[in-house]
Amino acid sequence: MIELIAFLGNPGSQYKRNRHNVPWLFAEKLPFAGCLDTQKKYRGRYAALDRERLFPFLKAAENTDGAAVDTASESPAELPRRFHFIFPETYLNLSGESVGAAASFFKIPPERILVVHDELEMPLGAAGFKFGGGLGGHNGLRSMKASLGTADFWRLRIGIGRPGDREPGKGGNPERHGDIVGWVLSDFEEPELPVLERVFAAAADALIGALLRGPQSLLPEWNKKRIL
Repeated sequence: MIELIAFLGNPGSQYKRNRHNVPWLFAEKLPFAGCLDTQKKYRGRYAALDRERLFPFLKAAENTDGAAVDTASESPAELPRRFHFIFPETYLNLSGESVGAAASFFKIPPERILVVHDELEMPLGAAGFKFGGGLGGHNGLRSMKASLGTADFWRLRIGIGRPGDREPGKGGNPERHGDIVGWVLSDFEEPELPVLERVFAAAADALIGALLRGPQSLLPEWNKKRIL
């Protein structure tokens, strides 16, 4: 069960379209984004949403007769009454301080936190859910572990690939692989935007399912899902 969802990124207009800020770009495209009334709290932008307001966005599966059926694996009694959303504005390498403050106030344990972050080790066009594991050199995840005292929290990883990965027939450009900082702080380019749109649409449905069905219901299909 997830109660707190954190979208990692850097504040400031100069970072708005960066690869590091793909979680914030994703949040803008969530079908319930208009329901999130954020306010300045916990060193970031915070919003809460009652669980009932998410139910209309849960896509029901279709049975063989074409009729919609509810596939939620958790009853309303098992779900949190309210979901909490936080957009840390501490800059990414201190984002755990913001998430930790919100988690502490609402008494939410790490295993009920979902962190949305960019992922170098997944190509553009892929996304995936996982629980715990390594930090992969991601400064935002390092800050999360430092603040929470553990790396055992849920992650929704959105692939941005490594520099040079998209060059056809070359398997990447070794000269560009060292410039990771420049890569993650660079803007997405125009041809990449349609790919992001497809990823965001699929990942949004998965996120809603994770909140209302439980994240375990997405595994193993969403361990590392190639969407496009």
